[in-house]
Amino acid sequence: MTALTDQPALLERIAQGDQECMRRLIDQYTGLVWSLVRRKVSNKADAEDLVQDIFAEIWKCAKRYKPEMGSEATFVSVITRRRVIDYIRKVTRRDPEVQFDGAVEYSAADTPQSNETSSEEIASAMDIMRSMSPQRRQVLELSVIHGLSHSQIVESTSMPLGTVKAHIRRGLEEVRSMLRSRASHASTGGVSP
Repeated sequence: MTALTDQPALLERIAQGDQECMRRLIDQYTGLVWSLVRRKVSNKADAEDLVQDIFAEIWKCAKRYKPEMGSEATFVSVITRRRVIDYIRKVTRRDPEVQFDGAVEYSAADTPQSNETSSEEIASAMDIMRSMSPQRRQVLELSVIHGLSHSQIVESTSMPLGTVKAHIRRGLEEVRSMLRSRASHASTGGVSP
């Protein structure tokens, strides 16, 4: 038998409650699940909890696997992706400013070229984003800080794609414009011409 013919049988047996097959599936896909989770979840403890939740979800959902719809790896990846998006939704709803502030502080401290000016620019950008509508700020954070694609943001926020793109475009324009304005104001010593 080839590996491809064994794969559907593994999930089918898991659907019937075979715990040994579940252990085999975990052994086979831990690396895949872990790598997908760690791309979006920086906190190691949260990532570990999420990986456990994902395998529990696979155990519950194994009966929905249909070999004609895709491979076992695809099934595992889709469940993983959905749970990661749920995690990101939960974190951004819980306290979006805390998540954003932490990410920016990490970026400023971790950048080799960072200096006093770039730290000031980051602080200014944070202030500007805090003044935005919660929806626009959330979309920008998901895009810029967490690196989510437009379609991932749509799935995460349930906003239409056009709205997501507009929030990103207008939000970035607003930050850029306000930073230029503040820089211009600072270079003239706060005196308007």
